[in-house]
Amino acid sequence: MAEIVTLPVPGAGAKDSSDHPKTTRAAVVAQQLRDMIAQNELAPGDRIREQALSERLAVSRTPMREALRILAAERLVELLPNRGAVVAAPSLKEVKDLLSVLGMMEALAGEQAAMNGTDAELAEIRALHYEMKATFERRDRLAYFKLNQAIHRAIVAASHNGALAEMHDQLNARLYRVRYQSNLSNESWRTAICEHDAIQEALDRRDAPGLAAILRDHLGSTWSNISGSEES
Repeated sequence: MAEIVTLPVPGAGAKDSSDHPKTTRAAVVAQQLRDMIAQNELAPGDRIREQALSERLAVSRTPMREALRILAAERLVELLPNRGAVVAAPSLKEVKDLLSVLGMMEALAGEQAAMNGTDAELAEIRALHYEMKATFERRDRLAYFKLNQAIHRAIVAASHNGALAEMHDQLNARLYRVRYQSNLSNESWRTAICEHDAIQEALDRRDAPGLAAILRDHLGSTWSNISGSEES
């Protein structure tokens, strides 16, 4: 049976695996590794040294290996024979294809959220938006990113489309590093904030076609930022 640990629930509003009162230690380690991958502490192509990371994160090898299996299922890492775990290194073409599909998913989610989301769900998204803007003012990139992800997931949840939510979770997990890296320059970060202001305004108006178009363009901006930084 997986070990259960009790953790304090942060007040930041970001809903990653470590934000639940009770979660497996492997899930906590998986989230720590995701953040290390997102911030290039574990860069694409890097071999993941289980023993060193277990010591750094103060966990045994068992939850570390369980965490790596979680990330392998998300395709953030690859489990290779005789080499162990390696951080996934998707090509620019793969990233472009993934983002184009995710953009279509989020556009559909936005359209359906504007029509189907409850007033309470939309109010929660608005609250997350203001929290996210506060992290931007503090220049706290990781907290900003987690709230940004929480907003996108909340919009998908408000669509009340279970099949879409399931597929979005799977694809978005693969792009965790990509979406973090897309706003590393101050200019792209400011642009993202302006786009999120437009997303929130369209959602407040329940403007389904407008919100769909903004979300599709928003993922296009992610691709522009990533392709420009990788090719420079």
